[in-house]
Amino acid sequence: MKAFLRSYLIFCLLIGFVLYALYSQFGSRIIHPFTPYTFGFFAILTFVTYRITAKLVQANPDNFLVAYFGTMVVRLLLSLVLVLVYLFKGGGKEGDARWAFLGSFFILYFLFAGFEVWAVLSNLRPFSKPGETTK
Repeated sequence: MKAFLRSYLIFCLLIGFVLYALYSQFGSRIIHPFTPYTFGFFAILTFVTYRITAKLVQANPDNFLVAYFGTMVVRLLLSLVLVLVYLFKGGGKEGDARWAFLGSFFILYFLFAGFEVWAVLSNLRPFSKPGETTK
């Protein structure tokens, strides 16, 4: 857990620094004003889904795939809700800003999903059954 938190904190700080640098250089033409909120949404969502997966695997290690893919479905559905709320609250009428929001949304979605996959893949060894070898 500590290794995940350390690498997750570094990842979030790096992404936050890049977003800040891009916003200070280009302003709202590239980085939508809602991007910090989207960043916070994905940061909290990734942490919560990791904790849920860890708790479910701790309860029963054989249910790792069910726990992991269940939290991925939760991530997908909550992300869809975020986009729909943005569009129904008037974001669809913003012209070019709509594309800036959707671009930053998908970039952040795939960055955080990719980090979660990397975190799971780098820690798969504890979930292997004793005596199994990799080829």
